[in-house]
Amino acid sequence: MKAAPVAELRRAVTTWGSYSWGYADVGADIYVALGVVVGIAAGAANVAFAFAGIVYVCIGLAYTELAAAYPVAGGGQFFVMRALGDFIGFVAGWAVLLDFTIDIALFAWFTIGYISFLFPWLVTHQLTYFICVLATTAFLTVLNGVGVKQSSRLNELVSVLDVVTETIILVSAFLLVWNPQVLLHTMQTHWPTTENLLKGVSLAIISFVGLESISHAAEETRRPTTVIPRTSVALILTILIFALSYSNLVLGMSPIHLSNGTTVPMFQYVGSTDNNDKAIAVLASQIPGVLGVLFAFYVPMVGALLVLISSNSGVFGASRIAYSMAKFNVLPSWFQRTNAKTRTPLGTIICFSGISVIELVAAYLQGTQAIGFLTDLYAFGAALSYTLVFAALMTLRFTDSVAPRRFKMPWNIPLTVAGRKGDLSLLSVVGMIGIVAILVFTLLTHPIGRIAGPTWVILGIVFYAIYRRKHGMPILRSLKRDWVKLHEHTLTGAGEIEMLDEYRAGVAAERAAANKP
Repeated sequence: MKAAPVAELRRAVTTWGSYSWGYADVGADIYVALGVVVGIAAGAANVAFAFAGIVYVCIGLAYTELAAAYPVAGGGQFFVMRALGDFIGFVAGWAVLLDFTIDIALFAWFTIGYISFLFPWLVTHQLTYFICVLATTAFLTVLNGVGVKQSSRLNELVSVLDVVTETIILVSAFLLVWNPQVLLHTMQTHWPTTENLLKGVSLAIISFVGLESISHAAEETRRPTTVIPRTSVALILTILIFALSYSNLVLGMSPIHLSNGTTVPMFQYVGSTDNNDKAIAVLASQIPGVLGVLFAFYVPMVGALLVLISSNSGVFGASRIAYSMAKFNVLPSWFQRTNAKTRTPLGTIICFSGISVIELVAAYLQGTQAIGFLTDLYAFGAALSYTLVFAALMTLRFTDSVAPRRFKMPWNIPLTVAGRKGDLSLLSVVGMIGIVAILVFTLLTHPIGRIAGPTWVILGIVFYAIYRRKHGMPILRSLKRDWVKLHEHTLTGAGEIEMLDEYRAGVAAERAAANKP
């Protein structure tokens, strides 16, 4: 079955735009995850972030290799489908769609959370708070409907502002209020239970979700095979430094004296239900002197803007994944239709923004557990999709070894599997083990994620089966595709002529070897 011809996405994202797309999503995660993780993992919050950080580095390098080799809009969903077939590719894409719709909802929620630091009355008027969250979602839907170039400009502006801000906060806090003895004391006296530590690890991965945004924009990035490795590696280092620094900072800050005369550890104050939706602003406001006063007004605004553009990346990512899935007939062709004027998949944007609104309503009905409801689902979707991406990376190293890879994960061992030669990155094995462990932790320690996450996947599979059967396509088997022709078309559209020549030569050599008697 052939989909109707559609307009292709416009290549309008520059090098800094590519970095800012990733930073817009991942950079905001510490604003969301810090309070949630320290509220659960307590004195082992830095350990939780460190474990998730190791896995994140492996995930980041895997996405960098795959996105540079296959610069298409679908990101992880395309990689899995290319390696493991239509059905598994759908499951991977559906899991990522869960994450990005939650991204829209969760980060819109935290946008208002940071604003509430300046306007505390929002906290006591929950309906008003919720209406503001819905308005934020509507604004981002309109913004992405206008076009990726306009959306990218917002990301670029706020990203550079936040990198500077987070750096200043860290330097100031470590110099003025951090004490290594307090850090050691906190870790010794507030070590969590095993269950809370595992739950903290599963939630800490939230700090690193979103690097795949760079790969989702690959089809709209100029010279992606050159740009993506540079921006991805830079982003990996930036976010890893921030996550590890903030988690150690909050555990090593002096206790805070409350107005009622009591004293509590800083991590408990930041991780409380009153403050965990604006953790970085609360932390920065405790820096003494003029800086603390300045940060109390400035950081909530920057935090709100950064979390806003992360929610924006959720709108963007969901629409691009669905666009790619429809392009390959794992979703109805309606999802790949682009607006004639803006060249964006406007209907898809509205559809998944609408799903995020449903998730917001469900979260609102949870009352004080709203954030927990959203983060449970977020952790499940990320862990499942990343597990499948690692499987795809390992498979493609053998089934499509001739595809030029300008960047490869390190520590490679040459192997021959089922007559196919390739190599296996030991780092990909480490990442695979780590993310599977996080998926298990999520299922064991998150009651909502344990039920709602698999339910989302099952409902998606039912929808997929109905769609494929209705159009006479196999459910468990894949459609026949000319992957060579598609890859040539992709490299041509990306302007990667040298890689195109290398790929054609590799394919010709492989075919000649296969035809030898």
